[in-house]
Amino acid sequence: MKLFFKKTGEGKPLVILHGLFGLGDNWSSLAKAYTENGFAVYLVDLRNHGRSPHNDAFSYELMAEDVLTLLNEEGIEKADFIGHSMGGKVLMFFSEKYFSRINTMIIVDIAPRYYPSHHQSILLALQSIDMNTIKTRKEAEEQLRTAMHDEAMIQFLMKNLYWKEDNQLDWRFYLKGIVDNIDEVGKPFSPDKPINVPVLFIKGSNSGYINETDEKEIKRIFPLANIVTVQNAGHWVHAEKSKEFFETTLMALK
Repeated sequence: MKLFFKKTGEGKPLVILHGLFGLGDNWSSLAKAYTENGFAVYLVDLRNHGRSPHNDAFSYELMAEDVLTLLNEEGIEKADFIGHSMGGKVLMFFSEKYFSRINTMIIVDIAPRYYPSHHQSILLALQSIDMNTIKTRKEAEEQLRTAMHDEAMIQFLMKNLYWKEDNQLDWRFYLKGIVDNIDEVGKPFSPDKPINVPVLFIKGSNSGYINETDEKEIKRIFPLANIVTVQNAGHWVHAEKSKEFFETTLMALK
């Protein structure tokens, strides 16, 4: 699949992959900081997200192939990568087959293990909104707020709402494709042999996505891995502590 992306800056290629319900634009502020430090940043919309194509087929293997297609079409032999949550899991699957295309890989607040589906409340809230009757963004926001109580998540989801037609709102992500394949998002990464690529795992101290057992498994799968904890940050480390996140990642990328 040919993915939508935005490229900014010139220099070393840096490919950034967002998490579930996200899009490349979520990383625009950090992208500007990376470009000022000599990187050509590719803000990618993964399949079924953002402006990339919608498809009923949705798996980490396919998303890894999509990233390879992007590299090949852009003539990128090797790149640095950052992936948050689902995007980080995409990088794990990518590294198994295409480790030779990686300089450094940064995986943000996700481990190789299986994660049970924990997005049901979000999916139900999204499914409860009838896009054929919604006439304003405010209506959609109010309906989300009625169905869920996480204000940060509501605002995050609202970044995906756009005018498909003059009088028709819609989500950038392919909701049906995500709902039908939500178990795929929690899929574990279990390669046959260790992967020897430079990789930095970043976790938030207030997040439960990477625990002590996970750290041992990370070291087993990625013998060259370093693990850094950003204090007073949750799962959205790059947004909650952007300065610390940027400084930590820049050291790993240089």
